[in-house]
Amino acid sequence: MMDQEELTLNIQDMNERERPRERLELLGAGELNVGELMAILLRVGVKGKNAVQLGWDLIGHFGGLNGLHEASFDELSAVRGIGRAKACQIKAAIELGHRMKMEELHKETVIHNPANVYELMSHEIARRKQEQLWVLALSTRNKVIRQQLLYLGTLNHSSVRLAEIFEVPIRCRAASVIIVHNHPSGNPAPSEEDIRFTEELIKAGNLLDIGVLDHIVIAKDGFSSIRQLGKVVFNTPRPKTWH
Repeated sequence: MMDQEELTLNIQDMNERERPRERLELLGAGELNVGELMAILLRVGVKGKNAVQLGWDLIGHFGGLNGLHEASFDELSAVRGIGRAKACQIKAAIELGHRMKMEELHKETVIHNPANVYELMSHEIARRKQEQLWVLALSTRNKVIRQQLLYLGTLNHSSVRLAEIFEVPIRCRAASVIIVHNHPSGNPAPSEEDIRFTEELIKAGNLLDIGVLDHIVIAKDGFSSIRQLGKVVFNTPRPKTWH
């Protein structure tokens, strides 16, 4: 208890204009550095470090904000001075920031090219340690009507049921779909299995009169568009902006 009181005093002993909370009130959150913002979440530090120093140490330990996002809850809470309550606060703050961004995107999310798909989905899946497969259902003008996670875990294309994929656009009366999945290895290059799976999707789409616009593979090193690679003939016209 004494350690926390002393560390709290360390922050309080700063010039009022240098304290994180007071700086936020006076100048706005945009003027605070990452360590100061983390300090407001953490509230107190540990023995020998105030909350700002602990915040910087946490950022350094995980390699930045993306590292904090990628870290599991258990990895984060195991850090000295964090624990489960502070880990919850940090994860919640990161997710709120992401959801605010998604609110803006979803007001009128129109897909013009594969980069738009990467922008929409990279936070969710680029650095995940498990494979995920998502379906984006699009209107005739390529506006995202729905995005839905269908598979989580080791992705075996032979076990993916095409009926489940096309159930999403059928239910929301979409004109076309984009399939998105991640490669935890970090390499976004599609495998031969990815190519074959895309061909099967297009065949099924032809039967159901639902277009397959693209199959995007996302990883921490970037993304690949199977349509751009030119190895598969898609059943939808290539948009002029698809480059």
